[in-house]
Amino acid sequence: MTATGNGPLAGVRVVELAGIGPGPFAAMLLADLGADVVRVDRPGGAGLNIDPAYDLTNRNKRSVLIDLKAEDGPGQVLDLVERADVLIEGYRPGVAERLGVGPQECHARNPRLVYGRMTGWGQEGPLAQRAGHDIAYIAITGTLGMIGKADEPPAVPANLVGDYAGGSLYLVIGVLAALQHARTDGGSGQIVDAAIVDGAAHLATMIHGMMAAGGWQDRRGANLLDGGCPFYGSYETADGEYMAVGALEQQFYNEFIELLGIEGEAPARKDFARWDELRAAVAARFRTRTREEWTAVFEGSDACVAPVLSLGEAPSHPHLAARGTFLDHGGITQPAPAPRFSATPGSVYRGPAQPGADTAEVARDWDLPGLTGLTGLAKEDDR
Repeated sequence: MTATGNGPLAGVRVVELAGIGPGPFAAMLLADLGADVVRVDRPGGAGLNIDPAYDLTNRNKRSVLIDLKAEDGPGQVLDLVERADVLIEGYRPGVAERLGVGPQECHARNPRLVYGRMTGWGQEGPLAQRAGHDIAYIAITGTLGMIGKADEPPAVPANLVGDYAGGSLYLVIGVLAALQHARTDGGSGQIVDAAIVDGAAHLATMIHGMMAAGGWQDRRGANLLDGGCPFYGSYETADGEYMAVGALEQQFYNEFIELLGIEGEAPARKDFARWDELRAAVAARFRTRTREEWTAVFEGSDACVAPVLSLGEAPSHPHLAARGTFLDHGGITQPAPAPRFSATPGSVYRGPAQPGADTAEVARDWDLPGLTGLTGLAKEDDR
């Protein structure tokens, strides 16, 4: 089986200390782009009760089993680090140091290593040692409070805004920037402290600017992009499905109300005092037809209207199917690597790594004959 893909990161070696959530997703992104990602799994698994064969965040990776609490465990990880370009860990602050694989030990073996740290609260601060999950991280940044209707509790955006947007993506950006620095003349490795609270706050930079200028109210459901605007939101159709409307600009709005069939009877879009009336008119009209019928009405238009699809429906949308936004690998439909590259395209070339299954292969490819790991436990841990 191919060790790595031919993406733009082909030749980059990454050691991932197994965890859950944003760390594995960040490592998957690097692997999708062609990096050789070796995941160091622990005996007994990483804590999620999921069949490893379906953990898509471990696709395109290889796995070795190493017990970091065993006498020779830290040394085996440091042997990998010596040959790596990047390490990713998602422990609470201080844990990697106590295990003997912290930045000091790793940089002593490999001064040019990029040491990527993924946490919710960050490496320091009053909450640094506290447990947490996505919802708490985005709560204190103000991000969660922006999402949802004004008279309802904030809407929970799964773990996309915190774990993956504010966490994984910022870790990947940081790792790639630090890797560029390490590869310059006189460059060196460094630590990347990627905290979800920092990334989630940073995502709202434009909103903070709008608020300072008086163009954004500090409450949800009252603004242009948060559902407060009647021509930027979702509306129920006759069959209980939804259509999404984003007709912000005047020319798109004109086309929208014409195709919707309320031209001439809708209140002026700039008459804020009548926005509730406009919203009611739009909602009533959408309830007269099914989602499929409205999709056909707006097909080929610039009205900025789209059907709200489920996760299962999305891969079959004609546009996504034409682009190959989703693919099938190993019988599992999944999102294809993104973004796309003209000369070095990413790909899915391996299914999810099975704990410890690749120890011999990694030992050969990374020239580490002493990497014995715990291969004898792989099958037991797979159950």
